[in-house]
Amino acid sequence: MKTKTWLLATVLLAGIPLVHAADTYKLDPVHSFVIFKIKHMNTSNTYGRFNEPTGTIVVDDANPAGSSVEVELKSDNVDTHEPKRDQHLKKADFFDAVQFPTITFKSKTVEKGKEEGALDITGDLTLHGVTKSIKVTFVKTGAMSDPKMGTHIGYEGTFTIKRSDYGMNFMPAMIGDDVQLTVAVEAVK
Repeated sequence: MKTKTWLLATVLLAGIPLVHAADTYKLDPVHSFVIFKIKHMNTSNTYGRFNEPTGTIVVDDANPAGSSVEVELKSDNVDTHEPKRDQHLKKADFFDAVQFPTITFKSKTVEKGKEEGALDITGDLTLHGVTKSIKVTFVKTGAMSDPKMGTHIGYEGTFTIKRSDYGMNFMPAMIGDDVQLTVAVEAVK
């Protein structure tokens, strides 16, 4: 123990930077959710989700700028618990899953957020063939490490986009333009 303490003190006094590696996690598609909410006929909210999101989260607690997030959704995995509506959402009026099979988010910058465990992430959201820069705050919801199950982390964030910004203009009088998205992920190292 004395040797390790002496070595650490020597490194710090010499001004040699300590090497810190970021941790890489893969999204667990069974325990990760992308849920959306949109106004229907200006009377009620309709909810849906995208099943089986995939992606990678790189977390560098010592240097948040060294962190990154990539998430991919399959347009064909839209699920509103109504098969006829889901089929319509997959057509050209909405997601056009044949022409635009994926929805992606790729971070460009990550900064420490205002609240404990929060990250402010700016990145590119590509939806329906259109890429726009968005800023999202994700809050760490927990972490767990188990010798048998591995190391898990969780993050969640809610933000709003306009579907018209992404060329999804079908039925503007019947379906709202604002889409609220909640992204809740669990990822495994």
